[in-house]
Amino acid sequence: MRCLIVGAGIVGICSALHLQREGHEVVVIDRNGPAEGASQGNAGIFAIGHVVPMGTPAILKRVPAMLLDSTSPLTIRRSYLARIAPWLIRMLAASTPRRVEAISQALGAILAPALESYRPLLKSAGATDIVQRRGWLILYESEASRRAAEPDVVLRRRRGIRVEELDEGTIRQLVPGLRPGPVWGVMLPDCEHTLDPYRLTVALAEDFVAQGGTIQRGDVRTGVGPNGRAEVTTDAGPLAFDTLVIAAGSWSRKLMRGFGDDAPLDTERGYHVMMENSIDLRLPLLFADHKFSVTPMADGIRLGGTVEFAGLEAPPNPQRWDIMAQRSRAVLPGLKPEMRSTWMGFRPSMPDSLPVIGPSPRHANVYYAFGHGHLGLTLGAVTGRMIADLVAGRPPAVEPTPYRITRF
Repeated sequence: MRCLIVGAGIVGICSALHLQREGHEVVVIDRNGPAEGASQGNAGIFAIGHVVPMGTPAILKRVPAMLLDSTSPLTIRRSYLARIAPWLIRMLAASTPRRVEAISQALGAILAPALESYRPLLKSAGATDIVQRRGWLILYESEASRRAAEPDVVLRRRRGIRVEELDEGTIRQLVPGLRPGPVWGVMLPDCEHTLDPYRLTVALAEDFVAQGGTIQRGDVRTGVGPNGRAEVTTDAGPLAFDTLVIAAGSWSRKLMRGFGDDAPLDTERGYHVMMENSIDLRLPLLFADHKFSVTPMADGIRLGGTVEFAGLEAPPNPQRWDIMAQRSRAVLPGLKPEMRSTWMGFRPSMPDSLPVIGPSPRHANVYYAFGHGHLGLTLGAVTGRMIADLVAGRPPAVEPTPYRITRF
């Protein structure tokens, strides 16, 4: 078949590769080049231990504070509150103990084959050297914050995730540059990270093209023709396809509405700062108290994370970059103060922390693959596998029911 994929981020490119491996003719179209959105700016973690949804009983107590502090790890701009309110209500509804357990099970199911799904793609693209397995060390700056995180540890272990409790001596051996004073931490030893998220996605895209795939640039519009069939057009005219995959990240909602579908997709704005690796950091860290990762990459250390609800149009808040840099130097005092570069991007996020993967309820030849939140990099390849399975009409690698758009 002729398969058209809208979106050249990690999810779109992995979907293209898996469909190409099935023998289909595949075309990817995006208004930008490969990995020029969230796929270039993420924290670089293959977070297979991330089975804890964003919405939990603890989050219910924090919503009022989100409106008061624009520099907190999780914040809402007041001007966006009316727009995000329905999404927040759905998130709160997904934060009950029963729903958290069910969502965690669905996250565990799709995360389990995530790394294995990447192996053949990375090998074919010659990109195995930019992925490393050194674990992910979660640091807590107080005993109270470590105790507060115990439900997350218990939930991870219930999903079969390896979690290792570390004493202070072991932590300091792993991260010699830590500040003096007590520190607490747990290790997720099976997590991996990439030295360059942009280079990784571009390498996969180049391999896709080398094997006969096509990547085009264009602004896509969607609609339904007089015969009831889904249609895609650009300024250059209509695009022909037998099968369509919408993997356009935070812009997917507008495209699906053209087909008469909808889902409560919104965007979590994430920030990153690049700094020199002046402390010779060898493994990625998560500053649990501040909700951002510290990842050693090929060109320095990336401070990446936090969540800001402010939509797609508002300018970045520079304070958020400054806060990450200040807090990282407080924990790692050997870091040089200069910020090499800064970035802000958009995580396409669903209120129940689960992506949308599966067919349109109205158009049998349209499939959706978006809404991965903090797990876009991690779930790119397994999402591509599932899309290829669904297009082929065979049982997917992961039972697809929890991720279908019809759950809303």
